[in-house]
Amino acid sequence: MKFRPKARLDTGQVQDRRGMGGGRGIAVGGGAGGLILVVVLLLLGVNPTGGGDGSDPFSLGTGQGTATDAGELSSTCRTGEDANQREDCRIVAVVNSVQAYWGDHVQGYREAPTQFFTGQTQTGCGGATSAVGPFYCPNDQTVYIDLGFYRDLRTRFGARGGAFAEAYVIAHEYGHHVQHLLGTDDRVGGDREGPTSGSVRLELQADCYAGVWAAHAVDTGFVEQLTPADISDGLDAAAAVGDDRIQKAATGQVNQESWTHGSSAQRQKWFNTGYRSGDANRCDTFAARQL
Repeated sequence: MKFRPKARLDTGQVQDRRGMGGGRGIAVGGGAGGLILVVVLLLLGVNPTGGGDGSDPFSLGTGQGTATDAGELSSTCRTGEDANQREDCRIVAVVNSVQAYWGDHVQGYREAPTQFFTGQTQTGCGGATSAVGPFYCPNDQTVYIDLGFYRDLRTRFGARGGAFAEAYVIAHEYGHHVQHLLGTDDRVGGDREGPTSGSVRLELQADCYAGVWAAHAVDTGFVEQLTPADISDGLDAAAAVGDDRIQKAATGQVNQESWTHGSSAQRQKWFNTGYRSGDANRCDTFAARQL
């Protein structure tokens, strides 16, 4: 994945709180990492009732970080050339590209910031730690990510990684923002678990929206090139965070009735649906008979 060297990055869309402590407890967000945490909590006998939208945080203890040097993104991430050299600048460029696309295709689109943090942070959905992984909080309309998640994606969950694998994660979370703006997240209701649950349908639609952005990424003016290998890395990352694969690795068994995000195959299928069609109208997972 390459960015246009002369593209001007807007660091105002990213809040850099790396190295700064804050927050109490854990909020379960609507991202890949939220699923990972839920699986671990179930193994520990904890019943996470917060659901996939991060609106019902629960506390598992306290922690207080120490403020250190926060990144100065505005001075280091200025152009696409910087994005081609640095991971944090790359995520800035992805955020810019994703929001440029949806800003042109969703009436009344409101930009949502991404916040980088280290260890833990305070959010509109409660305190969150890096164990939650990337997530979108609808209460403050912000995407949160500890960039260390990308290392975990490779070392703990077996994804190949790569620049586009990272971009897929961000694009998925902004898919949740689009859903929130359109009111789609209200359709989940209490249907939170199971292979055809509202939660699974919401997550698979966010994967599809990520694919739609990928189909038009070059058109946004930030991305110079996406190769078949990039898309393969994104599909590999989607498979790595499938419910079935995570459950199998954690417990040796697969229980479809506790699914909240969808299987590896489903996540790949819906990303591909968005990517190949380039049409968000093809992402209506709530109307689909076969997920």
